[in-house]
Amino acid sequence: MLEYEITAQRIDAHGSIAQCKDAELVIDTDLKGRADAFNPAELLLAAVAACILKNMERIAPMIHFEYRAVSIRVHGERQDSPPKMSRIDYEIIVDSDESERKINLMHENIRKYGTVYNTVLPGTQLSGRLEKR
Repeated sequence: MLEYEITAQRIDAHGSIAQCKDAELVIDTDLKGRADAFNPAELLLAAVAACILKNMERIAPMIHFEYRAVSIRVHGERQDSPPKMSRIDYEIIVDSDESERKINLMHENIRKYGTVYNTVLPGTQLSGRLEKR
């Protein structure tokens, strides 16, 4: 079983910092918000995107999937009561010459084996598509 750990601390009323390994991330914890950092909801969306990207890196050699580039747009909708992300949609655009069958296989594997993806899935409407450019 893999384990993960981060630390986080409040810097001041405008932000906080999360750390793991040799990385540091400024977090928007300002009640007014701040443009130069991800807020908690945006971090969740970024985690979904990072999960998809990491899975593509892991799955590509296994299914002999070649691609030149990939970009992801993730959109979330928050409900107020109780506060939660009620819906997350994503669009993966891959620059590839692979067949539709391989595109579909990649998407199936992303959905099946993504740690963050499968953690978020039971608590929200999570849907999206993978298409080639």
